[in-house]
Amino acid sequence: MRLTGETCRVDEVSDLDREQMFALMQRYYENVRRKDFELDLAGKDWVITARCPRTSKVLGFSTQSFVVLENGDDDLGVLFSGDTIVDSRYWARNPVSTLWGRLALSLIDQNPERALYWFLISKGYKTYRFLPVFFREFYPRANVSTPMWATKMIETMAAQRFGRRYCRERGIVRSDLNGCRLRTEVATVTESRLKDESVAFFQAANPGHAEGDELCCLAPLTRENFKRSAFRVIGTCVDMPTRSKSSSS
Repeated sequence: MRLTGETCRVDEVSDLDREQMFALMQRYYENVRRKDFELDLAGKDWVITARCPRTSKVLGFSTQSFVVLENGDDDLGVLFSGDTIVDSRYWARNPVSTLWGRLALSLIDQNPERALYWFLISKGYKTYRFLPVFFREFYPRANVSTPMWATKMIETMAAQRFGRRYCRERGIVRSDLNGCRLRTEVATVTESRLKDESVAFFQAANPGHAEGDELCCLAPLTRENFKRSAFRVIGTCVDMPTRSKSSSS
């Protein structure tokens, strides 16, 4: 079965969708609290959903926000991805990655004079591997030193969003005591998976991921930075949905 997908404003998410999204989080994460789920959702502009075509049940979703930050004489735009999960039966065939890519390309097209970046925090290697599949340049990554400009951007954004939980020395957002974390069976790093350079790097850079620690990552959002493999996933770009509220800061 091929799932259907859509990107909608947060204020368009129905109560039933919220219940199904939260239930999906509970299936794949430990220590999920409804308050934290609702806070994440309230701070976002859009939700990307993947649904059963017969019942419209939510079987995957990813929350997204876009903010404009002052940067000296210029400003820059940052796309931030929050809660994300897909039913494991559809990891290899769901529309979430496609719709995320189309959202990113739409932001690029609508901000031609503004530098844009994707700020991603990764609890698991599956999320981190999205970066080498989609992008030529991203940080941090194996065998490449993170340039100072990227380090400073990551530190600024992580400190603003996560405060004392952000560990500058490791580039990690530390999990709270009894914080949300992936269930053991969801993203276990096995010996065979460590043969993948990106997985091995993620394991070394974020050894506390099993406890819910998150690796802070950054990728420039330009059409030139997307790999051919990304465009095979994304396909044709669509117009960016209207945001539900102002995201400037």
